[in-house]
Order: sequence, then structure tokens, then C-alpha cells
Amino acid sequence: MIRKATIEDLDTILLLIDEGRRKMIAEGNVNQWSGGCPSREMLVKDIAQGVSHLVVIDGKPVATFVLIEGPDPTYARIYDGEWQNDNPYYVIHRVASVAGVHGIMRAVLDYAFTQTGTIRIDTHEENLTMRALLAKYGFSYCGVILLENGDPRLAYQKTI
Repeated sequence: MIRKATIEDLDTILLLIDEGRRKMIAEGNVNQWSGGCPSREMLVKDIAQGVSHLVVIDGKPVATFVLIEGPDPTYARIYDGEWQNDNPYYVIHRVASVAGVHGIMRAVLDYAFTQTGTIRIDTHEENLTMRALLAKYGFSYCGVILLENGDPRLAYQKTI
């Protein structure tokens, strides 16, 4: 089951984000969520805007993600490539899950595609796990986008 997060879920989301950070570091991706990002303030804002979600199995939250209707300002310019199309799209951010639970990305994508026919997503160059999952689920690499702080991210898109 997927549901929108509430402010009462904040501590759970923080734990899921910490677990996601530990998994990325263990896989050699030490830079993506460094420096306290995503911050508590960012997660509170996600909840307040109604874009934070939880994946729940047997009543227990096992993953978190953000699904935002575009346009995303950081996706306005893409370098070394181009978007597949200019269709209205949603963006997935801040996916994190507990260790040992499989099928989370499929659940997130299945849910997201009930909201839109086009999804854009970005990830750090070192996030080999996410890059492999995006390829597995038919996303196309489109180029490089820059975050608000100027950090580059690899950008992907899929339209169904």
C-alpha cells in the first residue's frame, strides 16, 4: 500500500532516509546524500505540500519517496542531451527504503504512473543501484541537470 505521509510520520521518514544513506554509502555512493541532505526542513516541507509518500507493508512503513507534479525548475535546462518530449510530467525524488525489502522501486513507479504518463527522475553518478533500476524499468538517460546548489545529476525519463 502507498499512502501520503503526515507530520506524524516524520520520525519514520527520517529513519528511512538514514537507512537509505547507509545503503548508498555501503555501495560506494558516498556523495549523494552527504552534508545533511535531505534536511529535516525539506522533509517537513514535502509533507506539508502533500508530496511525501510511504510504502507500507503489513502496516509497517518500509520506504519513502516524493512525487511532485512538474515542471521542476532544476529540469528546465538539460546539458549533454535532451528530454524525450515536453509532455506534462511528474518527478520522483528522495527514494529510500529499509534493507532487505525488494520491489520498492516497482511499487513507486507503478503508483507514479497512475498519476501521469511521463516521469522524470535524476540520480547521482555514483548511485549505480538506482541507475540499474532505472534501466531495468525502461527509463532512458537524457542528459545532465544541475541541482539548485549546482551539483550535477544524471537525468532520466520514461513515457508510457
